[in-house]
Amino acid sequence: MNFALNLNKKRIFLALATLPFLGVVTAFGIAPDTTAQNITQETVIEALALPEAQPTDSGAFDFWREERISRGETLSSLLQKLGINTEDQQGIISAAPHSKAMGNLLPGRSVLARVSSSGRLLLLRYLVSDTTLVSINRINNRFEVAEQTIQPEMRPVMRSGSIQGSLFGATDAADVPDKIASEMAEAFSGDIDFHKDLRSGDHFSVIYEAFYFDGRLVKTGRLLAAEFVNQDKPYQAIYFKDAQGHDGYYNAGGLSLKRAFLKSPMPFDRISSGFSTARLHPVLNIWRSHKGVDYAAPTGTPVRAIADSIVSFAGKQGGYGNLVVLNHQAPYSTAYGHLSRFGNGLKRGAKVKQGQVIGYVGATGLASGPHLHYEFRVNGDQRNPLAMKLPTAYPLDNRSKAAFSTHAQPLTARLTLLRDTNLSRLD
Repeated sequence: MNFALNLNKKRIFLALATLPFLGVVTAFGIAPDTTAQNITQETVIEALALPEAQPTDSGAFDFWREERISRGETLSSLLQKLGINTEDQQGIISAAPHSKAMGNLLPGRSVLARVSSSGRLLLLRYLVSDTTLVSINRINNRFEVAEQTIQPEMRPVMRSGSIQGSLFGATDAADVPDKIASEMAEAFSGDIDFHKDLRSGDHFSVIYEAFYFDGRLVKTGRLLAAEFVNQDKPYQAIYFKDAQGHDGYYNAGGLSLKRAFLKSPMPFDRISSGFSTARLHPVLNIWRSHKGVDYAAPTGTPVRAIADSIVSFAGKQGGYGNLVVLNHQAPYSTAYGHLSRFGNGLKRGAKVKQGQVIGYVGATGLASGPHLHYEFRVNGDQRNPLAMKLPTAYPLDNRSKAAFSTHAQPLTARLTLLRDTNLSRLD
């Protein structure tokens, strides 16, 4: 009797426990037939109080900066250029009063500094000579200056990347030093106008010297080789010095990349006004021809000669303001206007080398703002320099071709390896 009663209770319990599952099955069974067309929809917008955004730069990450010492540079101005904060600048200057090297900085030398995102100096390295290194180290929030004799080890470094915006933006993203980026732009300046030829998706590869001591970088050397793929067309540059000591950059076939004429008197900066037969003058507010190209750039930006030449004129001339006119091989000449000042030793009759600084961007004469007005002349008549086909360079002589081929082969092989890669670092 008790057994039958217990059995009935178990059956009742199982039946009740099964009901929710049957309901689920039933619900799934009738869901497809449910009509939802007449359901009222209502949009609810609620204003939520968001916390105020706070600065996120805690100084937790750091990077290497490199600056070249200018003539008359002081330790204070150098530290500012390196992005070091005011507090650390004062601490470094206080720690270096007896350092002859830091008190007499050598123009042209480079300084490397490891700086945090908030401007804290972690380490500074100044290679006074090829064998003398001055270091400033942060130790327990104090700075110590040390000088030592070293033998740096040269290591070739490879980098590659793609252009998304500017050249310097892409080289920064690929961790290429600005010095190397500038040398690459200079090497290709006869083939690529970085003002107007650059395209998103262009690819570059570089191989350059880096000098290390005790496992740490002390200085960046020269660009050894580079490739730039511009609008699907590859250009290569190989550094080579011949037996006579003449050096420069050459393509894979041994043709010098130093063209008779550079494409532009400045490696970078923006074209603000092109060559035109009718332009509204920004100062006179009248329509007149503009037989030159204007490059917008900050006051003081160096302007270089586009070819070997002799100075024909250097002085003030009407709306040009401070003007330099250079005579190249006949029948070519060039003019550079609105300069803020002239290059050192520039005077009528002086010889000028290709790439030599002849002046600095300014706004003298009839100018609405700082820029370079550049003219290319043939027999005295202005021509559009962006549309002209300029004379090419000459190849290596027969004695140097074999040596160049042996030197270039491993470098071109590395460039080929890098062509289809995007490496931020490969040492």
